[in-house]
Amino acid sequence: MQLPDEDLKPILTRLRRAHGHLASVIRMLEEGAECEDALTQLAAVDKALRRSGYTMVATGLEHCLITEGPENVDKEKLERLFLSFA
Repeated sequence: MQLPDEDLKPILTRLRRAHGHLASVIRMLEEGAECEDALTQLAAVDKALRRSGYTMVATGLEHCLITEGPENVDKEKLERLFLSFA
């Protein structure tokens, strides 16, 4: 399933933010930063990635329900996708 561009934009924005945070973590560790500071940034990366995944699943479910109807949604597949982020 492909997500519509308008639904994909906020997900991509969040992933780009995570990418920036991850680059910061790598740079901090390479430069000898305190672990606490690097872990704070790493937590931001983790949160951004989790939120992106949840948003993709929720948006995909909504898209499937609207375009294909509730009776055609592969509920087991969507449940597996959702649980992969839990």
